[in-house]
Amino acid sequence: MVALIPEINFEIQEFYDFQVFENEVVLVYRLWDVTDNGLDVWRLLPQTIFFDDGSDLVYNYDFTQKDVIVSLDSSSNLNNLGAEWTQNQIFRVIIVPASELDNIDTSDFNSVINTTNIDTFITE
Repeated sequence: MVALIPEINFEIQEFYDFQVFENEVVLVYRLWDVTDNGLDVWRLLPQTIFFDDGSDLVYNYDFTQKDVIVSLDSSSNLNNLGAEWTQNQIFRVIIVPASELDNIDTSDFNSVINTTNIDTFITE
């Protein structure tokens, strides 16, 4: 999922086009970096970035059975953020059975993919 974080409220809401069950959990990852050899580096939200001026930026999310909202929060004015923090952000949303969470290192994107046998992603 490629997302633009609107400058008005600094969040984006996506409605699922499939059913999410009560016993499932939504995990959201942000594309953090791409290595020199082209490998994607994903980080599970929430993620906090600390700036040299002492301010911070937090990418966070919440979810229901109908939607997921990815949002930004900061200890300073979000309107002062550069476009590199708010535009063309890439997120992946993964839905897994809650019963599987004890068996998965959710901080490791590839572990989640391998453990849950995900082989394709829907992109927008």
